[in-house]
Amino acid sequence: MTQIEPKRIADTQAGSAPSMRADTPGPDPGKPGAGPANGRNTVKRLGDRVFENLSTGSGALILVILALVAAFLIAQGIPAFTNPADELPYGNTYRFVLPLAFGTVWSAFLAMLMGVPVAIAIALFISHFAPRRLAAGLGYVIDLLAAVPSVVYGLWGISVLGPLVQPLYRWLTGNLGWIPLFAGPASGTGRTIFTAAIVLAVMILPIVTALSREVFLQTPKLHEEAALALGATRWEMIRMAVLPFGRPGIISASMLGLGRALGETMAVALVLSPSGVISFALLQSTNPSTIAANIALSFPEAYGLGTNQLIATGLVLFVITLVVNSIARAVVNRRKEFSGAN
Repeated sequence: MTQIEPKRIADTQAGSAPSMRADTPGPDPGKPGAGPANGRNTVKRLGDRVFENLSTGSGALILVILALVAAFLIAQGIPAFTNPADELPYGNTYRFVLPLAFGTVWSAFLAMLMGVPVAIAIALFISHFAPRRLAAGLGYVIDLLAAVPSVVYGLWGISVLGPLVQPLYRWLTGNLGWIPLFAGPASGTGRTIFTAAIVLAVMILPIVTALSREVFLQTPKLHEEAALALGATRWEMIRMAVLPFGRPGIISASMLGLGRALGETMAVALVLSPSGVISFALLQSTNPSTIAANIALSFPEAYGLGTNQLIATGLVLFVITLVVNSIARAVVNRRKEFSGAN
């Protein structure tokens, strides 16, 4: 016999409708067929386990591959650092790799200096200024640049861009030659480190633009509308709301573009006229080469310890990439407390 609570009886005497909630136990969820969701929960738990195992395995696989690559580079590169210099085809390994590392970092820095501001400006135009139809078409065209092969960029740089910038190089060396960066004589072919940097800037443009555009579109509308309601112009709204919100994304996009610039091979190998020097001059015909381009040009003829030396330069490039990405991650983590909610 069910028992009605005393409070319900008092409510009934006061004239209110009683709530006939009986203290009867519900169905046992442990029994088969106790609820229609029992089977669905079992399938869901199985799917969760499968997804968790796949995700964990994928993450572990990436770490294993990275460790295997590092182990290969270290094992094959150690002989280049331990053997005497007179036994090495390229001489002392440290002197051999230093100009290459300098050329790699210098060309990537120049490319980032030219490409990142343009990419951010294009992303802002697409996300906040352009009409919807124009923004969709322009974004599609920018994304298509990422599908162009490196060889095509290299051929464009050597056959179109090089001859096109020769008059500019001559003007710079003639009028601004007192600046070390523009010291002459200017290259007669246009195959300089500056030309290679321009090609690299075009190549990183779609990466930085696409990621920055998506980050800018995630800016909370409340922040933008609040800035405009307070009397800010569109540029002031972008400066106060959009850019601070998207700063971690901009840094991450820039680091991805920097990784592309550091590891680019064929375009730089075709455009650059390399020589083993360390020079900041941008317009001369004597230019430092990059690690990736030098490996591509020298590996077919390398043998013995020469192969070990080239792999050692690859190890240096591997370390440079890891250091750059670690610095970028540290910068992004400093901004992780900022979000659209605060």
